[in-house]
Amino acid sequence: MTTEPVPGLLPHVYDVLKAGELEQANRELNVLLQQNLEDADVIYALTGVSYWMDRLRRAESASTAFERGEFLVSQWRPFIAYMAKAGEEREVVLYALKQCAFTLALRFYQSLYREDGTAQDAELYRKIGLCYKALGDYDRALHLLEQAKDRDRDSPAILAELADSYALCGEIRLSKVLLREAFFQGADRVELHFLESGLVQRLVAQVQALGFAGPALAEWLPVYGVLYGVLNVKRELRALEFGKLKQAIFALENELKDAPPETGKLLVPRLINHYFWLIDHYVNVRDDKARINEVLLKIKLLDTDVYARYTM
Repeated sequence: MTTEPVPGLLPHVYDVLKAGELEQANRELNVLLQQNLEDADVIYALTGVSYWMDRLRRAESASTAFERGEFLVSQWRPFIAYMAKAGEEREVVLYALKQCAFTLALRFYQSLYREDGTAQDAELYRKIGLCYKALGDYDRALHLLEQAKDRDRDSPAILAELADSYALCGEIRLSKVLLREAFFQGADRVELHFLESGLVQRLVAQVQALGFAGPALAEWLPVYGVLYGVLNVKRELRALEFGKLKQAIFALENELKDAPPETGKLLVPRLINHYFWLIDHYVNVRDDKARINEVLLKIKLLDTDVYARYTM
């Protein structure tokens, strides 16, 4: 048995992983481990491969291809937490394993995809688009996510993935419009852990630094996105949308009055974000400044710090 290092052989294994060939990667890594039982890269890679081999076996027991894909995609976030306990992070290994996981999920989703133009469920298009985005194929991701948006124009998850993909393609202005829209439609339905563009990651890091996490983080992101000048590209509301906005604000204000403290922590930023949209509308239509001041006072009563930052 040799104790020579085996890093020169690992790139081939990584290529095998990226192609979604878990079994072959597992065999080759075990051969490398026999050559050097202490190689940290091999051990780290085997830890990840074992995780996905187990998850793939579980996925294959699901009744439909869509459910198999869903299970694999759902395991990405737990996988990152799992590997954080496996030793020092090895970015090259994690990248190969990411390519593997989303390649496997994509195969399940693609088995359901019809290319004849027949309309299919928006969620299928979103998940195929998400997989392509994770694999770095942003053009295909945009194509699929636009198809998803055509079938569900108000889905926060679709809008957020589309915004993220446009940001990754350098279309920052369009990305900001879609991202702000996604959080407005429902911050609690945006899957932050799948958003990887610098635009989103920087905003998330800034808001996390303020102490927000979990559901509260998602609700405060659009608020601080406005305050920090990140979500600074806005659009006009149609008459019907303005009516819905007013109704939503009325409902949120009433809900907040009787909400328990934990729920209130989520409703406050959500309501503030709605107030921001309302002020933008008043500014766009050149409404009476008294209406704007009335909304500003409501923001001040909810959070003096936000009010100070917004009006400075």
